[in-house]
Amino acid sequence: QCYAAWYAHVPGLKVLTPYSAEDARGLLKAAIRDPDPVVFLENELLYGESFPIKAEVLDSSFSVPIGKAKIEREGKDVTITAFSKMVGYALQAAEILSKEGISAEVINLRSIRPLDRAAINASVRKTNRLVTVEEGFPQHGVGAEICMSVVEDSFEYLDAPVERIAGADVPMPYAANLERLAVPQVEDIVRAAKRACYRSS
Repeated sequence: QCYAAWYAHVPGLKVLTPYSAEDARGLLKAAIRDPDPVVFLENELLYGESFPIKAEVLDSSFSVPIGKAKIEREGKDVTITAFSKMVGYALQAAEILSKEGISAEVINLRSIRPLDRAAINASVRKTNRLVTVEEGFPQHGVGAEICMSVVEDSFEYLDAPVERIAGADVPMPYAANLERLAVPQVEDIVRAAKRACYRSS
């Protein structure tokens, strides 16, 4: 269950959501050094994952600035925003979409509060389409905040309605087969991106 939106409602609290080993190392160091209270949300399902590491990440001085998103994959047709485990799903979806002629830009938010509105809007102004992805509940979620940011700052650039992918609005099931139905899957992201691009599913 994702509590990112819950914590993001608290004024003065910073909320970080690492995806990769680089994120985890750099953001944790930044969180420790930050003078404000920081919530560091790790997804335990990522503990068994392995990620490529650049030499600079292993440097003792390496850190990731809080509030700065990372473009994990560049694209020109649709922007996909995600955080934590969902970044991996978004990247898988982007690979599938590329085989169907859709170039998806994947943004790893890294920080939910503060949110990198500038990076999101810059991408949307380039691709003219947006899909938000999160594991949490749809109502009052991170995706809703991103949608509002784009409506406020880049509405005239949108060529299609924003697509929002989120967890089902139900208590998180315990059974694995039901849990899969309650959280977004790669195919959900692919379908949403196709809808945004007016392509048949």
